[in-house]
Amino acid sequence: MSPASGNPDLRRNGILIASAGVLVLSFDALLIRLAATSEWNVVFWRGWLMMLSITCVILASRRPVAWPQGMRRWCAAAAISVLYGFTATLFVYSVSHTHVANTVVILASAPLFAALFSWLLLRERIARRTLVAIAVAIAGVVFIFVDALGALRWRGDLAALVLAVTMGGALTLLRRFPELPRLPLIAASGAVAGLIALPLAQPLSLTPESYFWLAVMGLVQIPLATGLVMTATRHLPSPEVGLFLLIETVLGPLWVWLVIGEAVPRNTLLGGVLIIGTIALNSWLALRAVRRATRRAG
Repeated sequence: MSPASGNPDLRRNGILIASAGVLVLSFDALLIRLAATSEWNVVFWRGWLMMLSITCVILASRRPVAWPQGMRRWCAAAAISVLYGFTATLFVYSVSHTHVANTVVILASAPLFAALFSWLLLRERIARRTLVAIAVAIAGVVFIFVDALGALRWRGDLAALVLAVTMGGALTLLRRFPELPRLPLIAASGAVAGLIALPLAQPLSLTPESYFWLAVMGLVQIPLATGLVMTATRHLPSPEVGLFLLIETVLGPLWVWLVIGEAVPRNTLLGGVLIIGTIALNSWLALRAVRRATRRAG
């Protein structure tokens, strides 16, 4: 059963969880800038610290972990962990090789890939309002960064495009296997990212300030954001969860401007209103549709 025909309270929870997850995630680019070290050092420390923090949470909770049952679910868990490990690596690499605005604008295409994968793999019908919302929101993104698109650096841009594809695929697999335990998946994805960076990192050559910001990322920000986004897929279709990632398109550059002083063009402010307004309207219409369907069924 899709969320559109389910419990409206669950959908509301999904909207709140997805919003909170993306809000926390939106500080990612700023923290990478503040760490002031190579992309591979960031990926290395962030990945292993994320694994450490989540493992401690699992052990401290003393709750039995519902491990996957059957080879199919184990393969799905491995695929999700690898995909999320690559997303963490690709985001850091992209931000390090192009402008933050360019990374997030390309990442904004993730809902399109999530919709495509949901249709191909899950045969899940995508609501027309969601497709329209994606189109309008991406139009707002293009409006924001139209002046910067011609100056993109190809390595960072390519990494961001692959990032959007892997993010869409990961969200779809999470939607297909909602029973998979989220915390072990996050811990495993951190290990994947750490292993990817291991041959290229110089993890013991950083300044104390760099270690501080990496600890904030690896121990708090990334585990919390990833856990919230993963949990949201239990209540919302993956294209709708991916749609919330567009919020980072506005907030990511905004935090960099507030802290570091990078100017935010007027188009960013105007386009941000369009993007956030579109997401809010789509979520409200979806919630209203669920309530109407519930009343008719009753």
